[in-house]
Amino acid sequence: MLYPLKFKPRLRRLLWGSENWLISAVPGDVSVVANDLLAENPLDELVEVYMGDLVGDAVFERFGEEFPLLVKKIDARDRLSVQVHPSDEIAVRHGGRGKTEMWYILSCDEGAHLYIGFRPGVTREMYEAAVADGTVGELLNEVPVSAGDAYFIPAGTVHAIGEGIVLAEIQQTSDSTYRIFDWNRVDAEGRPRELHTALALDAMDFAAPVRRVTQNPPAGEVVLLVESPHFTVNMIDVAGRCERSLVARDSFTIYICTAGEAVVTTPGGSVTVATDDAVLVPADQDEVVIEGNAKFLETYL
Repeated sequence: MLYPLKFKPRLRRLLWGSENWLISAVPGDVSVVANDLLAENPLDELVEVYMGDLVGDAVFERFGEEFPLLVKKIDARDRLSVQVHPSDEIAVRHGGRGKTEMWYILSCDEGAHLYIGFRPGVTREMYEAAVADGTVGELLNEVPVSAGDAYFIPAGTVHAIGEGIVLAEIQQTSDSTYRIFDWNRVDAEGRPRELHTALALDAMDFAAPVRRVTQNPPAGEVVLLVESPHFTVNMIDVAGRCERSLVARDSFTIYICTAGEAVVTTPGGSVTVATDDAVLVPADQDEVVIEGNAKFLETYL
Protein backbone atom coordinates (compact mmCIF):
# COMPACT_ATOMS: atom_id res chain seq x y z
CA MET A 1 0.00 0.00 0.00
CA LEU A 2 1.14 3.53 -0.78
CA TYR A 3 1.32 6.24 1.89
CA PRO A 4 1.53 10.06 2.22
CA LEU A 5 4.62 11.21 0.32
CA LYS A 6 6.88 14.15 1.15
CA PHE A 7 9.54 15.29 -1.28
CA LYS A 8 12.94 16.87 -1.05
CA PRO A 9 12.85 20.61 -1.76
CA ARG A 10 14.19 21.85 -5.10
CA LEU A 11 15.27 25.44 -4.56
CA ARG A 12 15.99 27.59 -7.59
CA ARG A 13 17.63 31.01 -7.16
CA LEU A 14 16.66 33.50 -9.84
CA LEU A 15 17.28 37.12 -10.77
CA TRP A 16 14.14 38.30 -8.99
CA GLY A 17 14.23 35.97 -5.94
CA SER A 18 13.74 32.22 -5.54
CA GLU A 19 11.38 29.33 -6.19
CA ASN A 20 11.02 26.18 -4.14
CA TRP A 21 9.47 23.45 -6.29
CA LEU A 22 7.53 21.47 -3.68
CA ILE A 23 5.98 18.84 -5.97
CA SER A 24 7.10 18.56 -9.58
CA ALA A 25 7.47 16.04 -12.37
CA VAL A 26 8.82 18.60 -14.86
CA PRO A 27 11.76 17.04 -16.75
CA GLY A 28 14.98 18.26 -15.19
CA ASP A 29 13.22 19.28 -11.99
CA VAL A 30 11.54 16.07 -10.85
CA SER A 31 10.75 15.79 -7.13
CA VAL A 32 12.34 12.94 -5.17
CA VAL A 33 10.58 11.23 -2.25
CA ALA A 34 12.01 12.11 1.15
CA ASN A 35 10.19 9.72 3.53
CA ASP A 36 9.92 6.01 4.32
CA LEU A 37 10.12 3.05 1.94
CA LEU A 38 9.98 4.98 -1.34
CA ALA A 39 12.63 7.51 -0.33
CA GLU A 40 14.98 8.54 -3.17
CA ASN A 41 12.45 7.54 -5.85
CA PRO A 42 11.54 10.31 -8.35
CA LEU A 43 7.90 11.21 -8.85
CA ASP A 44 7.82 10.49 -12.59
CA GLU A 45 9.00 6.92 -12.01
CA LEU A 46 6.38 6.42 -9.29
CA VAL A 47 3.66 7.44 -11.75
CA GLU A 48 5.04 4.95 -14.27
CA VAL A 49 5.05 2.11 -11.71
CA TYR A 50 1.90 2.77 -9.66
CA MET A 51 -0.24 4.46 -12.34
CA GLY A 52 -3.85 4.82 -11.17
CA ASP A 53 -3.05 3.75 -7.63
CA LEU A 54 -0.95 6.88 -7.29
CA VAL A 55 -2.76 9.47 -9.40
CA GLY A 56 -6.24 7.96 -9.88
CA ASP A 57 -7.55 5.86 -12.75
CA ALA A 58 -9.36 8.77 -14.41
CA VAL A 59 -6.31 11.01 -14.05
CA PHE A 60 -4.01 8.35 -15.49
CA GLU A 61 -6.38 7.79 -18.42
CA ARG A 62 -6.33 11.54 -19.12
CA PHE A 63 -2.63 12.31 -18.61
CA GLY A 64 -0.85 8.97 -18.84
CA GLU A 65 2.53 9.05 -17.12
CA GLU A 66 2.62 12.85 -16.96
CA PHE A 67 1.93 14.13 -13.44
CA PRO A 68 -0.53 16.98 -14.11
CA LEU A 69 0.19 19.54 -11.36
CA LEU A 70 3.18 21.60 -10.27
CA VAL A 71 3.30 23.16 -6.79
CA LYS A 72 5.77 25.93 -5.94
CA LYS A 73 6.60 28.45 -3.25
CA ILE A 74 7.69 31.73 -4.83
CA ASP A 75 9.67 34.40 -2.97
CA ALA A 76 9.63 37.56 -5.10
CA ARG A 77 12.27 40.04 -3.94
CA ASP A 78 11.85 41.96 -7.19
CA ARG A 79 8.89 42.01 -9.57
CA LEU A 80 8.66 39.25 -12.14
CA SER A 81 8.27 39.76 -15.87
CA VAL A 82 4.78 40.30 -17.28
CA GLN A 83 3.54 37.08 -18.83
CA VAL A 84 0.57 35.31 -20.31
CA HIS A 85 -0.02 31.56 -20.60
CA PRO A 86 -1.99 29.89 -23.38
CA SER A 87 -5.02 27.66 -22.99
CA ASP A 88 -4.69 23.97 -23.79
CA GLU A 89 -6.32 24.60 -27.17
CA ILE A 90 -3.82 27.30 -28.13
CA ALA A 91 -0.77 25.59 -26.61
CA VAL A 92 -1.29 22.39 -28.58
CA ARG A 93 -0.60 24.34 -31.79
CA HIS A 94 2.93 24.91 -30.53
CA GLY A 95 3.51 21.44 -29.09
CA GLY A 96 2.85 22.34 -25.46
CA ARG A 97 0.19 22.25 -22.77
CA GLY A 98 -1.77 25.20 -21.44
CA LYS A 99 -1.21 26.72 -18.04
CA THR A 100 -3.87 27.83 -15.61
CA GLU A 101 -2.67 28.66 -12.10
CA MET A 102 -3.66 29.89 -8.67
CA TRP A 103 -1.77 32.04 -6.16
CA TYR A 104 -2.15 32.05 -2.38
CA ILE A 105 -0.38 34.91 -0.57
CA LEU A 106 1.67 33.52 2.33
CA SER A 107 3.21 36.86 3.36
CA CYS A 108 3.90 40.24 1.82
CA ASP A 109 5.40 43.63 2.47
CA GLU A 110 3.15 46.57 3.21
CA GLY A 111 1.92 48.06 -0.04
CA ALA A 112 2.73 44.94 -2.09
CA HIS A 113 0.65 44.23 -5.15
CA LEU A 114 0.11 41.85 -8.03
CA TYR A 115 -0.47 42.74 -11.66
CA ILE A 116 -3.55 40.93 -12.99
CA GLY A 117 -5.09 41.76 -16.33
CA PHE A 118 -5.32 45.13 -18.06
CA ARG A 119 -6.96 48.27 -16.77
CA PRO A 120 -10.55 48.76 -17.99
CA GLY A 121 -10.75 49.99 -21.56
CA VAL A 122 -7.35 48.77 -22.74
CA THR A 123 -7.59 47.59 -26.35
CA ARG A 124 -5.38 45.50 -28.58
CA GLU A 125 -4.32 48.66 -30.40
CA MET A 126 -3.33 50.37 -27.14
CA TYR A 127 -1.38 47.29 -26.09
CA GLU A 128 0.51 47.06 -29.40
CA ALA A 129 1.46 50.76 -29.12
CA ALA A 130 2.70 50.21 -25.55
CA VAL A 131 4.81 47.24 -26.65
CA ALA A 132 6.44 49.44 -29.28
CA ASP A 133 7.36 52.23 -26.84
CA GLY A 134 8.09 50.11 -23.74
CA THR A 135 5.15 51.28 -21.60
CA VAL A 136 3.18 48.04 -21.14
CA GLY A 137 3.48 48.40 -17.36
CA GLU A 138 1.26 51.51 -17.50
CA LEU A 139 -1.65 49.44 -18.86
CA LEU A 140 -1.67 46.79 -16.13
CA ASN A 141 -4.20 46.45 -13.36
CA GLU A 142 -2.44 46.71 -9.98
CA VAL A 143 -4.06 44.64 -7.21
CA PRO A 144 -3.09 45.34 -3.57
CA VAL A 145 -2.65 42.13 -1.57
CA SER A 146 -2.54 40.90 2.01
CA ALA A 147 -1.50 37.59 3.53
CA GLY A 148 -4.28 35.04 3.06
CA ASP A 149 -5.49 36.41 -0.27
CA ALA A 150 -5.96 33.93 -3.10
CA TYR A 151 -6.27 34.58 -6.84
CA PHE A 152 -7.27 32.32 -9.72
CA ILE A 153 -5.28 33.06 -12.90
CA PRO A 154 -6.88 31.29 -15.89
CA ALA A 155 -4.90 30.84 -19.10
CA GLY A 156 -5.07 34.02 -21.16
CA THR A 157 -4.81 36.38 -18.17
CA VAL A 158 -1.86 38.78 -18.38
CA HIS A 159 -0.12 38.80 -14.99
CA ALA A 160 3.00 39.41 -12.93
CA ILE A 161 4.01 39.05 -9.29
CA GLY A 162 5.16 42.26 -7.63
CA GLU A 163 8.13 42.61 -5.31
CA GLY A 164 7.90 41.77 -1.61
CA ILE A 165 5.50 38.84 -1.99
CA VAL A 166 5.83 35.21 -0.90
CA LEU A 167 3.15 32.95 -2.32
CA ALA A 168 2.18 29.35 -2.99
CA GLU A 169 1.43 28.55 -6.62
CA ILE A 170 -0.65 25.66 -7.93
CA GLN A 171 -0.54 25.22 -11.71
CA GLN A 172 -0.88 22.83 -14.57
CA THR A 173 2.36 21.06 -15.37
CA SER A 174 3.47 23.23 -18.27
CA ASP A 175 6.29 25.52 -19.35
CA SER A 176 4.13 27.40 -21.87
CA THR A 177 5.01 30.97 -20.87
CA TYR A 178 4.91 33.96 -23.19
CA ARG A 179 6.84 36.95 -21.80
CA ILE A 180 5.46 40.29 -22.99
CA PHE A 181 7.30 42.85 -20.85
CA ASP A 182 10.26 42.83 -18.45
CA TRP A 183 10.15 46.39 -17.10
CA ASN A 184 12.82 47.43 -19.64
CA ARG A 185 15.50 45.55 -17.70
CA VAL A 186 18.75 44.56 -19.38
CA ASP A 187 21.55 42.18 -18.43
CA ALA A 188 25.17 43.09 -17.63
CA GLU A 189 25.88 43.40 -21.34
CA GLY A 190 22.90 45.68 -21.98
CA ARG A 191 20.70 43.03 -23.61
CA PRO A 192 16.98 42.76 -22.84
CA ARG A 193 15.32 39.39 -22.14
CA GLU A 194 13.58 37.62 -24.98
CA LEU A 195 9.93 38.56 -25.47
CA HIS A 196 7.19 36.50 -27.13
CA THR A 197 4.82 39.24 -28.27
CA ALA A 198 3.38 37.48 -31.32
CA LEU A 199 2.58 34.27 -29.42
CA ALA A 200 1.16 36.31 -26.54
CA LEU A 201 -1.29 38.20 -28.74
CA ASP A 202 -2.80 34.92 -29.84
CA ALA A 203 -3.22 33.81 -26.22
CA MET A 204 -4.27 36.87 -24.20
CA ASP A 205 -7.73 37.83 -23.02
CA PHE A 206 -7.92 41.64 -22.86
CA ALA A 207 -11.08 41.51 -20.74
CA ALA A 208 -9.88 38.92 -18.19
CA PRO A 209 -11.25 39.89 -14.75
CA VAL A 210 -9.46 39.83 -11.40
CA ARG A 211 -10.61 36.59 -9.77
CA ARG A 212 -10.03 36.95 -6.05
CA VAL A 213 -11.16 33.75 -4.36
CA THR A 214 -10.17 34.36 -0.74
CA GLN A 215 -12.19 32.66 1.93
CA ASN A 216 -11.21 32.66 5.60
CA PRO A 217 -12.81 29.53 7.00
CA PRO A 218 -13.73 29.33 10.67
CA ALA A 219 -11.56 26.99 12.72
CA GLY A 220 -12.23 23.40 11.76
CA GLU A 221 -14.02 24.28 8.51
CA VAL A 222 -13.36 23.53 4.83
CA VAL A 223 -14.23 26.01 2.07
CA LEU A 224 -14.00 25.78 -1.71
CA LEU A 225 -11.64 28.28 -3.34
CA VAL A 226 -11.35 27.11 -6.96
CA GLU A 227 -13.13 24.50 -9.05
CA SER A 228 -11.86 24.20 -12.62
CA PRO A 229 -11.17 21.48 -15.21
CA HIS A 230 -7.49 21.70 -14.24
CA PHE A 231 -7.67 21.50 -10.44
CA THR A 232 -9.91 21.99 -7.44
CA VAL A 233 -8.60 23.83 -4.38
CA ASN A 234 -10.08 23.94 -0.87
CA MET A 235 -8.89 25.90 2.16
CA ILE A 236 -8.88 23.92 5.42
CA ASP A 237 -8.41 25.35 8.90
CA VAL A 238 -7.55 22.40 11.12
CA ALA A 239 -8.21 23.00 14.80
CA GLY A 240 -7.48 19.70 16.53
CA ARG A 241 -8.74 17.07 14.08
CA CYS A 242 -10.11 17.02 10.53
CA GLU A 243 -11.32 13.89 8.71
CA ARG A 244 -11.58 13.84 4.92
CA SER A 245 -13.15 11.06 2.86
CA LEU A 246 -11.37 10.60 -0.49
CA VAL A 247 -13.38 7.60 -1.71
CA ALA A 248 -15.27 9.36 -4.52
CA ARG A 249 -12.35 11.47 -5.74
CA ASP A 250 -10.42 9.08 -8.06
CA SER A 251 -7.47 11.46 -7.86
CA PHE A 252 -4.35 12.06 -5.85
CA THR A 253 -4.68 14.85 -3.27
CA ILE A 254 -2.00 17.39 -2.33
CA TYR A 255 -1.98 19.14 1.03
CA ILE A 256 0.09 22.35 1.26
CA CYS A 257 0.62 23.59 4.80
CA THR A 258 0.40 27.40 4.80
CA ALA A 259 0.69 27.84 8.59
CA GLY A 260 1.13 25.70 11.70
CA GLU A 261 1.99 22.02 12.11
CA ALA A 262 -0.02 18.79 11.89
CA VAL A 263 0.18 15.04 11.31
CA VAL A 264 -1.38 13.71 8.10
CA THR A 265 -2.52 10.09 8.42
CA THR A 266 -3.99 7.69 5.85
CA PRO A 267 -4.48 3.90 5.94
CA GLY A 268 -0.95 3.62 4.50
CA GLY A 269 0.91 5.67 7.10
CA SER A 270 1.53 9.06 8.70
CA VAL A 271 3.76 12.06 8.11
CA THR A 272 4.33 15.30 10.02
CA VAL A 273 4.03 18.53 8.04
CA ALA A 274 4.74 22.13 8.98
CA THR A 275 4.55 25.54 7.30
CA ASP A 276 5.65 25.42 3.63
CA ASP A 277 5.57 21.61 3.47
CA ALA A 278 3.54 19.76 0.84
CA VAL A 279 2.42 16.15 1.01
CA LEU A 280 1.00 13.97 -1.77
CA VAL A 281 -1.72 11.53 -0.73
CA PRO A 282 -2.00 8.75 -3.34
CA ALA A 283 -5.36 8.00 -4.94
CA ASP A 284 -5.54 4.52 -3.40
CA GLN A 285 -5.92 6.07 0.07
CA ASP A 286 -9.63 6.23 0.93
CA GLU A 287 -9.42 8.71 3.77
CA VAL A 288 -7.12 11.17 5.46
CA VAL A 289 -7.04 12.42 9.04
CA ILE A 290 -5.22 15.66 9.87
CA GLU A 291 -4.43 16.30 13.52
CA GLY A 292 -2.91 19.50 14.85
CA ASN A 293 -3.42 23.22 14.43
CA ALA A 294 -2.65 24.30 10.90
CA LYS A 295 -4.02 25.74 7.69
CA PHE A 296 -3.88 23.83 4.41
CA LEU A 297 -4.56 24.21 0.73
CA GLU A 298 -6.06 20.94 -0.49
CA THR A 299 -5.85 20.35 -4.24
CA TYR A 300 -6.83 17.53 -6.57
CA LEU A 301 -8.24 16.86 -10.02
